[in-house]
Amino acid sequence: MAVVIVGTLDTKGEEIGFARNVIESRGVSVHIVDAGVMGAPQIEPDTPASEVADAAGTTLEHLRDDVNRGEAMETMGEGAVAVVQRLYEDGVLDGVFGLGGSGNTSIGTTAMRSLPVGVPKLMVSTMASGDIEPYVGATDVMMMYSVADIEGLNQLSQQVIANAALAMVGMVANDPDIEIEDRLTIGITMFGVTTACAQAARKYLEERGYETIVFHATGTGGRAMENLVHQGIIDGVLDITTTEWADELVGGVLSAGSDRLDAAAQAGIPQVVSTGALDMVNFGPRETVPEEFEGRQFVAHNPQVTLMRTTSEENAELGAIIGEKLRKSTAPTALYLPLKGVSAIDIDGEEFHDPAADEALFDALRDTAGEAVEVVERETDINDEDFALAMAKKLDEYLTETEEPEAD
Repeated sequence: MAVVIVGTLDTKGEEIGFARNVIESRGVSVHIVDAGVMGAPQIEPDTPASEVADAAGTTLEHLRDDVNRGEAMETMGEGAVAVVQRLYEDGVLDGVFGLGGSGNTSIGTTAMRSLPVGVPKLMVSTMASGDIEPYVGATDVMMMYSVADIEGLNQLSQQVIANAALAMVGMVANDPDIEIEDRLTIGITMFGVTTACAQAARKYLEERGYETIVFHATGTGGRAMENLVHQGIIDGVLDITTTEWADELVGGVLSAGSDRLDAAAQAGIPQVVSTGALDMVNFGPRETVPEEFEGRQFVAHNPQVTLMRTTSEENAELGAIIGEKLRKSTAPTALYLPLKGVSAIDIDGEEFHDPAADEALFDALRDTAGEAVEVVERETDINDEDFALAMAKKLDEYLTETEEPEAD
C-alpha cells in the first residue's frame, strides 16, 4: 500500500513531513512528489520538482526564471498529472494526499482529477470552505478545510492534518469488499422536475438486469457522466435531462460545458436522449439573477434556486445545438420528444407551460437531428410513465442487439 503526497516542499515541507510520518506510522508507505517551484525543498522528495517540470515538457530553471508564478503553478500541475498517472499505472499509487493553500490545492487536485473514480483522493486546503467546484470538478476528490492557514505546526494544524492522514490510511488500507457484478451499466440524467420519468425508466432497466447510475443534471453531474463514458464505465446513456445546455447557452449557474452530449457519440455507445428541463435556466437566490434578465418569467424552486423560463428563440437555438450533437453519433441514437411538456412545470396549468416555446425546440430538433437519429414523438409530457418506459425499452433494444444483459 502506498500513498502519494503531492506538495510544494519549498513552502509546506514541514507539514507534509508530518503527514508522511502519521501515514507511515500506520504501516502505509509514502511517495512524495515535489511540486514546488520557488525554492529548495525543506524535506527530501521521492520525485523531485525537476522531474515534475520535465514531465510537463519544460525545466525547473525556466519556470523559476522566465515565467510568472501563475503560469509556473499551472505547468507544475500538468507535470504532476503525468507523474501520478505513471505511478498509478506502475502500481505504486493506492491513494493521493495533498495539503496547502490555493497554489498547492490547484496543483494537487489537478493531479487527483486525472485518476479514475474510486482511487482515494484527499486534499487538506485553506480553500475548502469556499467554492470548491474548480478543485473537485466532476470527480470524487475529498476536501477538508484546514481551519487555520497551513503555515507551521501547532496544536490545531497537527490535529487537522493527522485526522486527514488517518482518513487516507483508512481508505487505502481497507478493502471495501464491494461486489462488482458483470452487468452492462447505463447512465441516466435526472432533475427534480424529471424525477418521475427517471425513476420509472430506472426501475424497468434494473428489472431487465442492467446496472444504472443516476446523475443529477447540475453541471457537475453531466460532466461526471460524460467522464465515465470516456472511461468506459458506462455502456449506454439514457439522457432524459439535457437542461445543462440551457444554462450553457443562456448563462445559468449549472452549465456542464460546451462538450456536454459529446461523450456517447465519441465513444460509439447507444444513447436515448430527450428534452428534460430545457424549459428552464438555473440561478441562485432571486437577488443573484443578472439584471439583464429583468422582465423574464421566474419560479422560485426553493430559497437557493431560481428558475427562469427559456424563450422560443433560446429553445430554437438549443434544439439546433442538440440536434447537431446527436447527428455525429455512429452508434444507435434515438431522440424522444414529449410534446405535452418537457418538465413537471411545463405541463398545462403549470408556471412554465408554453407550447410555442416548446414547439420552437421540437422544430429545431427535427430539422437538425439527421436521418441517422431515430426521432420519436409522443403526445404526452416527459414524466408520463409510458413515455419513460418507451425510452427505456428503446435503449434496451439498442443494447441487446449485440449483448444480452445478465439478469439479477
